[in-house]
Amino acid sequence: MSRSRPGGRVAVLAFPHISPFHLSVPTLVFGGAGLDSVDGLYDVTVCAEHPGSMPTGAGYSIQVDAGLDAMTTADLIVIPSWRNGMTPSEQLLDAVRTAHARGARIVGLCLGTFVVSASGVADGREVSTHWAAASRLASEQPQVGVRDDVLWTDLGDVITSAGAAAALDCCLHIVRSDHGSVAAAALARALVLAPHRTGSQAQYIPAPVVAASADDPIGRAMLCARADLAGSFDVDDWAGSVHLSRRTFTRRFRERTGTSPQQWLLDQRVEAARAMLESSDASVERIAELAGFGSAVSLRLHFRQRLGVSPAAHRAAFRVGAA
Repeated sequence: MSRSRPGGRVAVLAFPHISPFHLSVPTLVFGGAGLDSVDGLYDVTVCAEHPGSMPTGAGYSIQVDAGLDAMTTADLIVIPSWRNGMTPSEQLLDAVRTAHARGARIVGLCLGTFVVSASGVADGREVSTHWAAASRLASEQPQVGVRDDVLWTDLGDVITSAGAAAALDCCLHIVRSDHGSVAAAALARALVLAPHRTGSQAQYIPAPVVAASADDPIGRAMLCARADLAGSFDVDDWAGSVHLSRRTFTRRFRERTGTSPQQWLLDQRVEAARAMLESSDASVERIAELAGFGSAVSLRLHFRQRLGVSPAAHRAAFRVGAA
């Protein structure tokens, strides 16, 4: 099956109560940011299953003139979002499948990945979506693997992204792939965006907090660790401090948290380091000491393994009050 040449015609799907922001992302990026200084690299059409006046999630309506027939000639089909709990119609899914079968690339941004996955064009492969919706997508569409730790996933014929700002990253990636880094950089400057953002969704996902109570041994152990992350926590001593054997402590800890005591402690230390990087001017070396890593080298290693970015890069992106 041959694929369409890069660029060309883009069909962006609108639907009732769509977020205007989500709709604007692909129309701005592929349409050239609406600026005289940047030429539109694609011919963009907004379409809808039922054309006409359409309410948005912002309290005002938009007019959409093109129907799903716009997908029959488009080289790139973009589903920029989707409504929670809304089941895509067979007419829409058939339009996506037909476009894909003739060689169009299919793009699902944020919750738009739900429509892409439901169409079957990504069966047996991995897709991305907003981290908060990843478990629901995995449950509803078990035939796809769901990534909640990356900004976008490009399979060649199917491209999906995480939410909101990550949709901009994904669309810029498509421009870069189709037209080169110079064109993508010019467009990014017009939009006042980084041409290529480092890191992953992991930076934005709040770490799960398991309730720790002083009324049970595991709860007391967790409270003790959180109060002194810089301390030494040998598992045998840690278990002994709450009068449990290592084996019982490890089993009950995993039942409570879904992970081992060592991994839970490491996650808490990474979270503590992340909070200090965002809210203080302390050096990475000092933060490593306070969070219990012992050395900046160890902090950098575990921080990158978990969040996909260095402590310095994370601080630059999230430091409170940073420009």
